[in-house]
Amino acid sequence: MAPLSILITGCSSGIGYHAAHALKSRGWRVFASCRKPDDVTRLRDEGLDSFHLDYTDSATIRSALDATLEATGGTLDAIFNNGAIALPGANEDLPRDGLAHVFDTNLLGPHELTRMAIPVMRRQGHGRIINCSSVLGLVAAPWRSAYVASKFALEGLTDTLRVEMRDTPIHVILLEPGPIGTRIRENSTALFERYIDWESSARADQYRGALLKRLYGAPGRDKFELTPSATSAALIRALEDRKPAARYRVTVPTTAMTVARRVMPTRALDWILARA
Repeated sequence: MAPLSILITGCSSGIGYHAAHALKSRGWRVFASCRKPDDVTRLRDEGLDSFHLDYTDSATIRSALDATLEATGGTLDAIFNNGAIALPGANEDLPRDGLAHVFDTNLLGPHELTRMAIPVMRRQGHGRIINCSSVLGLVAAPWRSAYVASKFALEGLTDTLRVEMRDTPIHVILLEPGPIGTRIRENSTALFERYIDWESSARADQYRGALLKRLYGAPGRDKFELTPSATSAALIRALEDRKPAARYRVTVPTTAMTVARRVMPTRALDWILARA
């Protein structure tokens, strides 16, 4: 039998990188896509099948999926929409084009890849679509409104798709990690510098006292932070459980916030989140 196949996005580092190698070690045929061509070359040198896929470029989404299907003979058992970006900054300082950039990458690109993969999965009679959300797809946190909004939207898009696909053999699943030790904070500085005019902000002093230190200081670990291996373990369950759950939560905060937003008064939860 041919090995099970999966297309993973955002594999240059962090969650996607670890997942690609973890699944390959379990016998999966992994297609590990990256936004930057140099990272594609690096992953190929490591023995992975890798393609260029930029969520903001429809042509690369189509070409990566086509290359995957050509390699497998036209089948694809799963996709893992993992790639994402963050644009830190206060909500009132977030320009429309910055928010659009985040949504294009974190929501619209995954949606486009999913729509392209569904006909393949319908024809073959099975498939799993796994979307990587976050604890910030469950609750808000200051300075992260663009990322929070995109992950809330991804949760809603995925939940709706799961309900709609109940009459098909395609499983739609959410992974909810966070915090996980990745490079997303370091990678977000370029977007921050591009879109956020913090020096002109009414919150300039707060930027100096909090966000700038977090962005440009020594990257310490967040409380309860786990390594990407924790997400890979949840991904393996989502892929290999006979009857997969709708959600796989990773880390203590994700589980705790799932409960807190249901039982705590909004103002009490806001008080806690304001200190995140």
